[in-house]
Amino acid sequence: MTQVPADADTAPHQQTLPAKEPLLFLALSAAGIVFGDIGTSPLYAIQTVFSLDHNSVSTTHADVFGVMSLVFWSVTLVVSVKYVGLVMRADNEGEGGILALTAKLRAELKRRPVELGVATFMGILGAALFFGDSLITPAISVMSAVEGIAVEDPVFAELVLPLSVLILTFLFTIQRWGTHVVGRAFGPVMVLWFTVLALLGLPHIIRNPGILASISPQYALLFIIEKPFIAFVAMGAVVLTITGAEALYADMGHLGARPIGLAWFAMVFPALMINYLGQGAMILSKPETIENPFFLMAPGWATIPLVILSTVATVIASQAVISGTYSVAYQAMRLGLFPRLRLKHTSASEAGQIYLPAMNWILFVGVLMLIAIFRSSARLATAYGLAVTGTLILTTSLFLLLAKRVWHWSWWICSLIALVIGGLELLFFGANLTKIVSGGWLPLVIAFLATSIMLIWRSGARRQRIARIRREGTLRHFLDIVHSGRYRRIPGLAVFPHPTVGTTPLALRSNLEFNQVVHEQVVMVTIITENVPHIPHIHRVSVDDLGDAHDGITQITVHVGFNDSQDVPKALANAAAQRPELGIDPDKAFYFLSVLDVQRDPTRRGLGALADSIYVWLSHIKADPPQVYHLPSDRTVLMGEQLQM
Repeated sequence: MTQVPADADTAPHQQTLPAKEPLLFLALSAAGIVFGDIGTSPLYAIQTVFSLDHNSVSTTHADVFGVMSLVFWSVTLVVSVKYVGLVMRADNEGEGGILALTAKLRAELKRRPVELGVATFMGILGAALFFGDSLITPAISVMSAVEGIAVEDPVFAELVLPLSVLILTFLFTIQRWGTHVVGRAFGPVMVLWFTVLALLGLPHIIRNPGILASISPQYALLFIIEKPFIAFVAMGAVVLTITGAEALYADMGHLGARPIGLAWFAMVFPALMINYLGQGAMILSKPETIENPFFLMAPGWATIPLVILSTVATVIASQAVISGTYSVAYQAMRLGLFPRLRLKHTSASEAGQIYLPAMNWILFVGVLMLIAIFRSSARLATAYGLAVTGTLILTTSLFLLLAKRVWHWSWWICSLIALVIGGLELLFFGANLTKIVSGGWLPLVIAFLATSIMLIWRSGARRQRIARIRREGTLRHFLDIVHSGRYRRIPGLAVFPHPTVGTTPLALRSNLEFNQVVHEQVVMVTIITENVPHIPHIHRVSVDDLGDAHDGITQITVHVGFNDSQDVPKALANAAAQRPELGIDPDKAFYFLSVLDVQRDPTRRGLGALADSIYVWLSHIKADPPQVYHLPSDRTVLMGEQLQM
């Protein structure tokens, strides 16, 4: 048997890097793409801390200094140290995010099945919590910005809900056209936003420079020691200052670690701290401003312009989260954790810009439901923390597993990270558990549903694959039948996209059984998704003549990353160009695709029957296989079979 890689003369695939743009340009782009969520946290974070149930946190010097110290060190440790300093080292071929980290671990832990299973489950749970975050972020961000009009005149408070719904409806409606045009304005607008954040905070710090002393960790420690319960509850709101931290890691593939780090330390981090400290200084001098400290920082004439700028900034933050949801869902689909949904590429030049209609409208309906249920950003903030803290803990756990098992970091370094950063995140998580009744149940319900769906799909897909392979039979047995000469060969090139190497495509077997013929040229194309985001085209294709270079039957195996397109015609053209002796003409190929109609086993009962019903429903809503494989409709034949689970 001869198997020749179509790219045998090339080196192993290298890390996919972002486009080579000037570092400063990429850093400015990061302001709009990466920091929208965390950059809009000043709108509601401090307000939430001081509007806790029973007003537990007072406006005294000790409490305000304690809160400011907690804010400073939370952002410093979680964002600056953990994400920028540590986690962003754990890229997967240049890509980041919890599923990319999970894929990297899955590739490294193949010989440790227990740890492999734990890492996979944590990745699934992390993705599920991200979906919950994606529902809450657009609602809380847009509502908190629009609520600023009530500062101008309380009569306008009745307009908050309808205006929020109108803005969000517009935002979700334009997704179908993509964001590559609007995205060009994201960076400059967010640079203006961070400049305004600093300008709002500076006057109040100048009037009360003593607030700068609050960055000392002693004030956080004194707050915790003197008022442990109040400090613990307050941490459930302080965590809102680090919402969006995961975006720094998730968007690495778009911009790279250096531009994100530069933008964070040179602009975003200073602007956020100046604004937070300014809010603290103002609350000390004017305790009544806790009603809405962000908008009350501005002079009266600037309220409406600030509301407009805040709304634009929150739309950008929401857009970034929505786009991130598409990316996470796409990665989940390619990793076999989610059914393949209909997908549209919205940019001819940027493969990462995609639109998933089903996810878009699920998010839209979910966001509207949240607005209708909670009706204010302050109430919605109680539901926000668990999604954020859960993702933080899972990312830290996966990173520590990678650092210890793969990078072989010493125990004392891993223990220090776990104690300081992991301990802080556990405190955040515990503080948010106290808010389960008042809204914290929401991300838990969303995470439970999303995790259940991914686990059901993963388990069902494995069972379906086993059942299908059993029905297909071995390819060697099929080749023996063809070589026996009992069946006529007819002219033409028949291409069979097929998920498994070594078995017979059902469409090929059905064609032989029903038509009693085999095409002169038969090409089976198997696409294998690797645990990396991208694989260059020159390293993707390998060709196997299956032991007979003259029988016209060929196996082409295509290796792609989980962010790459599964384009069968392009893979065929690539193989034809690399191996002209095969005589493959992609323009004359006809594609025969096996389509399975999955049905539930009526003998199953209980939870197993429920899981089967969900899997069958999911299999019926997934995207059409011809679209997934980019097959031409005028040269594609679908051959269906029924498969009972």
